[in-house]
Parts: sequence; C-alpha cells; structure tokens
Amino acid sequence: MTFASLLAAGGCGESEAPEATNAPEPLVINNALTEAEKEAGILTPEVMWKMARIGSETLSPDGSKLLYTLTEYNMAENRGITSLRLRDMESGEEVRLTDNNSSNSAPQWLDNETIAFMSNRTGEMQVWAMDCNGDKLQQVTDIAGGIEGFGIAGDHAFYTKRVEVAKLKGSNKYDDMDKSKVRIYDDLMVRHWDYWDDGSYLHVFAADYKDGKIVNGKDVIGADAAYDSPLAPYFDTAEITLSPDGSLLAYTCKPLTGVEYALSTDSDIFLYNFATADTRNLTKEAAQTTDDKFVGYDKYPVFSPDGTKIAFRSQRRPGNEADQQRLWVFDLNTNECTYITRGQDYCVTEVVWDGNDAMYFVLPWRGTHQVARIDLNGNMKQITSGNHDINNFTFAAGKMVANMNTISKAVELYDVNLESGELTQLTDANPEIYEHIKMGEVQERWITTTDGKKMLTWVILPPNFDATKKYPTLLYCQGGPQSTVSQFWSYRWNFQLMAAQGYVVVAPNRRGCPSFGQEWTDQISGDYSGQNIKDYLAAIDEVSKEPWVDVDHRGCVGASYGGYSTYYLAGVHEGRFKAFIAHCGIFNFESMYGHTEELFFVTNDYGGAYWETDNATAMRSYANSPHKKVANWDSPIMIITGEKDYRIPYSQSLEAFTAARVQGLDARLVSFENEAHQVFQPQNSVVWNREFFSWLDKYLKVEE
Repeated sequence: MTFASLLAAGGCGESEAPEATNAPEPLVINNALTEAEKEAGILTPEVMWKMARIGSETLSPDGSKLLYTLTEYNMAENRGITSLRLRDMESGEEVRLTDNNSSNSAPQWLDNETIAFMSNRTGEMQVWAMDCNGDKLQQVTDIAGGIEGFGIAGDHAFYTKRVEVAKLKGSNKYDDMDKSKVRIYDDLMVRHWDYWDDGSYLHVFAADYKDGKIVNGKDVIGADAAYDSPLAPYFDTAEITLSPDGSLLAYTCKPLTGVEYALSTDSDIFLYNFATADTRNLTKEAAQTTDDKFVGYDKYPVFSPDGTKIAFRSQRRPGNEADQQRLWVFDLNTNECTYITRGQDYCVTEVVWDGNDAMYFVLPWRGTHQVARIDLNGNMKQITSGNHDINNFTFAAGKMVANMNTISKAVELYDVNLESGELTQLTDANPEIYEHIKMGEVQERWITTTDGKKMLTWVILPPNFDATKKYPTLLYCQGGPQSTVSQFWSYRWNFQLMAAQGYVVVAPNRRGCPSFGQEWTDQISGDYSGQNIKDYLAAIDEVSKEPWVDVDHRGCVGASYGGYSTYYLAGVHEGRFKAFIAHCGIFNFESMYGHTEELFFVTNDYGGAYWETDNATAMRSYANSPHKKVANWDSPIMIITGEKDYRIPYSQSLEAFTAARVQGLDARLVSFENEAHQVFQPQNSVVWNREFFSWLDKYLKVEE
C-alpha cells in the first residue's frame, strides 16, 4: 500500500489486532475552534487544551520515514489518547497508524519497515509490533501486570516492570490482616514525588527476542533489590540501552537504600553481558583509573554504532542535582574512560552518536537549547542558533529531525541542516490555532543586575499591544531553582496565555538558572534570599521604567522554588506588587526539611539541616525562611497546591494560607486532591487557569 492510498484509507491498518479484553473505551476527539473562539482570536485555557501535542519522534534507520506520537484530549471525558503518525521524508505525506481505541507510545524501529511500540489496547501496557503501513499487528509481550518501558536489538531485548521487594503494607505483612491500610517503615524514603513506598520497585529485565516475541525475562537488578532502574521519580527509559547487536545491556541504577539513598545522588552505569550473565559497574571501574570519583549522578548510557564505546553524562558533586552535566566516554576495548568536555563550562544533554568518533547533543545556551557536535578530542561546534528550545532530536543516515518549540509556538518537528544549522518545519499539528489565535511579541532583554552582571529577561507583550496604553504586569518566578527560563512552551505556565489575558510578563533568568555557566547556576545554593531576589527586583524595576507598565498594578507569580520566591517577595517587596500567586511553594524551611523526600536537595540548597547550629550557611538559610517574613505580608495572595505533592508537600501551602488569613489578608487556597507538584489533568488545568486569572483580574485590572 502506498502513502497516498493509506492516507485515503484513513491510515489505520489494525484489522489483525487480537480481541481486547480490558481495552480502554474509544475516545472521540473534536477540538475544532468555535466561531466565537476564532472571532476573539486570543489564547484561552480552553483553546490551549484543544491543541494536539507532539511527543517522541524517531527516524527509520535509512532516514526515509519519520515516526512520531501525537496526543489529543477530550475535555468532557477528562482524558487524552496518544496515536502513532508516520511521515514520508521525501514526499511529506503523513498517515495515522493507530486509532482512538488505545494509547500508543515509545515507538522504535526494528528495521526500515517494522516498528515496535507500547500500547494499552488490552487494558495494560504491552509491546506490540506492526509494519509501517499499520498492518501485520502482533503482540510482542504478554507480561503479567504490564510493563513501563522496553528496547529491542538483535536477538535480545529489555523491559521494565514493577517488582514487589519488601512487605511494607500491613495487608501483605500479616496474612490474616488483609483489610489493614497501615504502612510500616524502618528507614527513609517513605514516599517520593507523588507516591508512597509500597515495597515495589521498577526493575529492568534482560530478555530474549525470538520469533517476534520478548521472552525469558531475567531481573538483572535482583529480585530482592530495593531500588529502581530507571531511577525514581521520573523512571526515564532512556537511562537504559542495548548495544546495536543486542549483546550488551547498559543501565542506570542507584544501588542505595535508606538515609543514604535520600541524601545521595550517586547513581552508576552498569553493563550486563547476555552471553555470560555478568554485570560490571562501569563508573566504579572508571573511578579506579581516572581522576574522578563518580559520586554524583551518572546517567544515560549511549552505545557507539560499533558497540565499542559508551557515552554517558556525569555530575561531579554528590548531592547536587544541578551540577554540570559532563560528557564521558568509556571504551570497552581498552577499559579507558575519557572526560570529553574537560575544561568546558557548558552542559551536555540528549547525546546521539555520529559515527564512532563524534556525537551530537543538545546544548543549553544563554536561555535557549541548541544542537551541537563534539568529537572525541573535545572539539565542539554549535550547529543551530536562534531563540528556540530544541528539546531532543532523532538522527539516522545523516539526517536529523529536531523536536522544537518557542515561547510562541508549541512543539513541532523540524529538519535540521547539519551544515548551515537551518531549521525547516515538517509537521503542522495545530494549523487552525495558529491561523486564528494571535500571539504576543517576545522581547529579549539583557538587564544589569545589582552586582553588575547581565541577566537575560524575556518580556512577553499582550497580542495587539498598544504602546500608548498601560498594562498590568506580572513578574514570573521560575521554579527549580536550577532550571532555565528558556524558550519553553508550557501547558501549565504559559507566557502567551498570560499575555493573552492582557498582562505584560517579565521572566528573568535570575541567579540559579542554568545555561549561563556553572558559577551563575551555583550562586543560588545556600543563598535563596540573596542575590537572586535582587535579580528578580532588578528585572521588574527595569521593565517598569517603560511607559506602558502600570506600576500600580503589578503582580508576582511562581511555582515550586518560584512559589518560595513569591512567599519571600511578599515579605520584602516594599509595595511593588498588588497581588501574589504561589503554587506548591516552600514556605517554612524547617518543616520542609522534615516533610520532603529527596534530602540531598534541601541539604545542598539550604547548606544543611536546621539543627546544624554551627553551620553558618544553613543557619543563614533558615533565618531567611519565608515564614519569618510573614508579618510583613500586606497584599492579597492565592495559594495553590496538590494534595499528592510530596516534593514540596501540601502542608507548606496550608501553613502559608493559615498565616495569611489569621493576619486578615485576602487569601484563597486552591487544593487539588488528585494532583501532585504539577497539574496535569485537563479539567483540573482549566479550573487552575480560571482561578489564576480571576485572582489576578480582581486585583490588577482597572475597570474602564
């Protein structure tokens, strides 16, 4: 069947699918704009949730076809569904390979004509395969309980699934107490991100790939190992990889438990040999032969095409998750490990080999994300440039396709000219949106800080901006704290959505934001209340000199560390802001230390524990906890939280709300019982935005 005939047929050739027993209900998608939305021409929460979202992408080995995922949502049903799409790189024709009867993800090419992917079409996630016409569908795994990730190469495969290791629940510790709801712990960590430790862990299984089936899985972590691979809490399957011939399996693991696990980031790269069933710890071996101890995060192994080398990313300092991401290469022939980016002050992410002697990677650079190339001698060349975020890319047969967005445009896929760096848009996931919805201008400004440095600040203006008018203005405080205010497009904190409601948005890359050198990133640790707070104020003060900023109607908003920033600024802002919004923010440093889970984070960023009275850095941090400035609060504040948030537990938000109301301030608590640190569910997101903007409108907009 040709691409043209597939397109005419609807592109879904799934007639050979086995009958599903517990398949999800089919989802109807109809996200066309209404006439009213077209006429209004502005981005609203409802319009934003009509947007289709491109996910992962992969080129066929010969570079002739591009496979990617697309997720669409049904607001009334409060759920979405992910389909597989195929693009012919020569003709540009696209077809849909799966329908709305199941969600499908993690596509992988087995050869130029066959793909494997994960699907919940039988009610739980299993691996399936079909040809690139959508035909010859067959189930590849049938693993009880389903799986969470997989890979196939040669005659071998891996998959990840949950394994019960410890009996922590009363119902499985005491056979005669099956209705008990107790959990029993003797050590940390009792919960992580959005879940309680129930004694089960995600393990990687090495398996055979025979006759189109993944079989004979072996738990290479160990049935009694109380740790995860890939690592919690994100469980990123990219931390695991097979050699091109399938003979070796490299994976990431942090084989620690208890307090040591909570305080450490010391993960390692392990290598499993299918032929011998032996496992090596490559990074611990490298520590014996190099000048590095490899005691921080070591993650994301990637084999060279000939299978003789493994590139990986490593952080030097234990407990510092925001340390520089360095590029190392382990040579399996010589057992030598080489620090490729030694002496450089940039981070390396999303590494893909270009032959056996060089690599492409994503380079975070001055508030953007670019593609760069580096050889084994450390010679680096930046390929792309411009105000955009290249999140990742796929590379095959000399061709590259990038997953890219900007502040004004959601993810699309782009062809990358590797000589010139030119980017050519391939996909068009939301043509109706961009035809009818106008985006505001994004300005790049470099503002002088109080210590004489230059700070990149994005200023986003409302659509149809009129410089003769005055606009309410928002200071956006970034979370992390070590995350870049880049050219990101977010479905949770969307700058264009804020601007579309009539606000000027000021978004500074204050101290702590990566991509400006490690010194700039490091400065914030142990100094939350110091220079970065001055950076925030420098940004809002400088932009407020513009005649179109209504200085009497400015607000301050932020989430996570940005929520901390909002709480702290509420106590020191000296009348700058008329309203605040804090989402899942840190309010009380002492209770946060006891309530959070990854203790390495607060230990690194506060400088230590609150009982370390001889630790000057820690004592300065705790002395400047936002709750100690709360007597100075004088402006309305909205506080948003997720009741399943265990990173910055909802109790922090409750403390802040109590403090505001007892002092008689106008305050509102918005608590999502089924969300964690971020709000993901469609209807919750719309409610979040309605509350967010109604609060700002109430206090910052002037009645005309």
